[in-house]
Amino acid sequence: MTSTFTVHAASGYEQLMGRWSRRLAPKFIDFAGLAGGEKILDVGCGTGSLTFELAKSADLAEIQAIDFSPVFVEAAKEKNSDPRVTISQADATALPFADNAFDRALALLVLHFVPEAGKAVAEMRRVVRPGGVVAAVVWDHYGGMTGMRMMIDTVAALSESGRQMRSRYCFQPMMQPGEMKRTFVEQGLADVSEVELMIRMDYQNFDDFWAPIGAGEGPLGRYMTLDATERDRIEAAVRDAYQAGRPDGPRSFANVAWACRGIAP
Repeated sequence: MTSTFTVHAASGYEQLMGRWSRRLAPKFIDFAGLAGGEKILDVGCGTGSLTFELAKSADLAEIQAIDFSPVFVEAAKEKNSDPRVTISQADATALPFADNAFDRALALLVLHFVPEAGKAVAEMRRVVRPGGVVAAVVWDHYGGMTGMRMMIDTVAALSESGRQMRSRYCFQPMMQPGEMKRTFVEQGLADVSEVELMIRMDYQNFDDFWAPIGAGEGPLGRYMTLDATERDRIEAAVRDAYQAGRPDGPRSFANVAWACRGIAP
């Protein structure tokens, strides 16, 4: 299995999304729930935003974290100092764990990058004990990512390839209202609920917003494999959209995510 998320350097991901993942993680944990003595699986751990937020709970017995990207796995391992946490490279659609091994399996901002997302949910259900929890959260790219939509709508106005990129970005798996909930139900999970979670992404200036995208990180960064003239044209247009006729400086964007939770039968 592959991932549709492009990563060159963990530091680039941190500036692009890791800092915002850490804001979202506590809200997601509150929604997914925790209990003392539990064993938790973090599916698609990235650089550890959810993993290390989970580790703040002293009552947990074990935290296993996996990611498809060796770059992310290495970065998370370097950060880890908690003996309860084990981080390894693995495929979300073929988890290397026994049936019923965990009390909860959680996925923070990963299912929309898994080509067979339903298979990943099935695997999360398989490794969770009966009565345990499967939960996931993804961004609402179409209706809930104001800063990113500002960029992709600007790029879409410049070229046909930009319009194609926007269509791919806005309609990745699991992002439409009710889509993740339907998948959870189809995979046999019970008492499935879906809610919206919201954070704000606060940037110091345009360079703070643009640097990781311009460096080629993430789903939007993949589009930046263009010649220098076209990259410069895109950057100038997005800068104009960001500044919106005012001096460069701080900007704050609301961002909504869909969170879904179900019980393993």
